[in-house]
Amino acid sequence: MRAAVQGRAHAWTTTTTTPPGAMRGRALVLVAALLLQLLLLAAAGGAGAAATERKAHNYEDALRKSLLYFEAQRSGRLPHNQRVAWRDHSGLTDGLEQGVDLVGGYYDAGDHVKFGLPMAFTVTMLSWSMIEYGDDVEAAGELGHALEAIKWGTDYFIKAHTKPDELWAEVGDGDTDHYCWQRPEDMTTSRQAYKVDRERPGSDVAGETAAAMAAASIVFRKSNPHYASLLLHHAQQLFEFADKYRGKYDSSIAEVKSYYASVSGYKDELLWAALWLHRATAKAHYLDYVVDNADCFGGTGWAITEFSWDVKYAGVQILAARLLLRGEHEERHRSTLEQYRAKAEHYVCGCLGRNADGGADANVERSPGGMLYVRQWNNMQYVTNAAFLLAAYADYLGDDADGAVSCAGGETAGAGEVAALARAQVDYVLGTNPRGISYLVGYGAKYPNRVHHRAASIVPYKHSKEFIGCTQGFDHWFGRRSSNPNVLVGAIVGGPDRRDRFRDNRENYMQTEACTYNTAPMVGMFAKLNRMARQEREQEEVAAPARSTAADV
Repeated sequence: MRAAVQGRAHAWTTTTTTPPGAMRGRALVLVAALLLQLLLLAAAGGAGAAATERKAHNYEDALRKSLLYFEAQRSGRLPHNQRVAWRDHSGLTDGLEQGVDLVGGYYDAGDHVKFGLPMAFTVTMLSWSMIEYGDDVEAAGELGHALEAIKWGTDYFIKAHTKPDELWAEVGDGDTDHYCWQRPEDMTTSRQAYKVDRERPGSDVAGETAAAMAAASIVFRKSNPHYASLLLHHAQQLFEFADKYRGKYDSSIAEVKSYYASVSGYKDELLWAALWLHRATAKAHYLDYVVDNADCFGGTGWAITEFSWDVKYAGVQILAARLLLRGEHEERHRSTLEQYRAKAEHYVCGCLGRNADGGADANVERSPGGMLYVRQWNNMQYVTNAAFLLAAYADYLGDDADGAVSCAGGETAGAGEVAALARAQVDYVLGTNPRGISYLVGYGAKYPNRVHHRAASIVPYKHSKEFIGCTQGFDHWFGRRSSNPNVLVGAIVGGPDRRDRFRDNRENYMQTEACTYNTAPMVGMFAKLNRMARQEREQEEVAAPARSTAADV
């Protein structure tokens, strides 16, 4: 269980020394990425990485399973087409005491609190996945499930945004929730709801929810234009509220502080929301906001080596750099956008280990097996989000004539090298690692069987409707050494430590608990890599006869 801020807890890593200075990449970038992948795996962690056998992965299967996970995390009344059959309705009175309908949304992890900030970030990353790689998701036959996953979250945000300046940011209390181990269908814990408003501001949670709804509006623009307009209306109102009444939400909602404290503050979320609103509306005043506040909000000041539900600066900087690389800006914006790009490339170079200046914090640590390592608790969230940012940035670079990253100290890296590192991280998650274990539950022959997850670890409600009390689950289910009775397919657990060590134990919540924001960016990554793998197979089929002919000569 999570008694401290979930990996949730962190002192984010920064440095202030940086260099000056979504469409898919070209075919040349794809080929270069393939050639560089093996080199990167070896360079990432020395002998351990070199000893790890590279294997072909079924990215389409991984994509299907990742979308199933969000159905397992649903709160509220489940639909008739629910595919995760061991779950049932739950949280049907959420908001009742406060006189508002807060039924629905997602449980963030292995407990039953609905935390607004990580839920919104999850939806933002699902939406970004679709914006960049939606065609690939559709080609794999998973478009409908992806849209459902996003809409389950945005439907809830519409309910939670009850007034222009009021947003319900949490349902349930972490302390009482963690005292119990029971199925969501049996919940007896507090369902108290907490909000931010003018008197108790929460610019971070309101800003992230605005970003989520703006990004989702882009996703639904073609298939459901009316819904897209509704989402955009809420996003604009929420951004105005977040900006006008500034403050950290954990100062207004004390109950969230031990679980999802806003360590980075709210300024990154305001920049993040403005960039998504600019992308959704093309209105210049949102980009003006990002440029005008670049320095005072830290957008061009912070040089970051992580990206997460709390710390958005790297995402902000990469989105801003995209505008520069695509030429989607006015000349008056160029100088500031170049500063954003420099910070974006500090993040990319930090992941590559190529920042020669800036001290020990300038680069991200690697495990012997090549995994990017940020911190002990739920490290996989940093791995999966890094993979997505790297892949997206490599694609943006593919549209630039220069197509290279400038690192602190003078080194450079090509788009292919960046893309290869992204793929190496995804493959590590899927089992190309020293332990040969897939950290995507349900994928491959070997994956975690004792995920720290209340619903997955107890007999399904549909099979046994006998009530399981608050502490009864601890007595009869939590301590069992056997595998969970329900497989939490598609979940990505917290993952191994800095030495690639992993202990599959339900009590080991730092490594075996999964979170929605671990899996969300991988929806896009699995779809993209599935396309790349298909292209590789097609190229191999073309090349094979030529090699055979050459051998016969």
